[in-house]
Amino acid sequence: MGLMAGKRGIIFGVANDKSIAWGIAQQLRAAGATLAFTYLNEALEKRVRPLAESLDSELVLPCDLSKDEDIEAVFKKVGEQWGDIDFVVHAVAFANREDLKNPFSQTSREGFTLAMDISAYTLVAVSRAAAPLMKDGGSIVTMTYLGAQRAVPNYNVMGVAKAALEASTRYLAAELGEQGIRVNAISAGPIKTLAASAVGKFKEKLKVMDERAPLRRTVTQDEVGKSALYLLSDLSSGVTGETHFVDAGFNFVVS
Repeated sequence: MGLMAGKRGIIFGVANDKSIAWGIAQQLRAAGATLAFTYLNEALEKRVRPLAESLDSELVLPCDLSKDEDIEAVFKKVGEQWGDIDFVVHAVAFANREDLKNPFSQTSREGFTLAMDISAYTLVAVSRAAAPLMKDGGSIVTMTYLGAQRAVPNYNVMGVAKAALEASTRYLAAELGEQGIRVNAISAGPIKTLAASAVGKFKEKLKVMDERAPLRRTVTQDEVGKSALYLLSDLSSGVTGETHFVDAGFNFVVS
């Protein structure tokens, strides 16, 4: 019997086998969890569905998180199939490439709004839809980054959106705690993912990690997955509203 045996939850944000969300999904399944996955469009479905099926998932559902009706449809379907859930992984973020490359002061109003909507507000929308299915409490985990707390070069509007995400995590934790629902964020160090490719000079960030982090390396997909497993399991039953750093100690030495 694994740590998550008998537990069921939804993973938002798998794009391919390099995604942080995929590392989390693998750890959860290895611990016995039953998983549902979502995908944005047909192109991503072709990547996500085989991965989901490799973890014995029978629920692979379309969901555009910018549309409330899509979110409601996902949780309605999951509720009909399972009745309740125990956890949610929110690993979704987006900003226009030009708003990451240009100086922050040049961020467009439309780009700012888009980044805040997809990267921060979607956690609120997902939590609202998930709460009624967490009848015996549960755990929600989202993904953030050091750029939420410090001005990281080339992270720009995404750093501001992640700061809003971390604040949302705390407010949701305060509200949903009465229902036994915990809400936490994981701040991972830089990892080579599809999303990371949009951040300027990303390879330089990896090099700095290798040189300055106490462990002299970047963290891995599996290590982030293990931290998520802790936060989604009963091992962290007293932890909520926290930002959990998984970055080889880089947060404590970077200036």
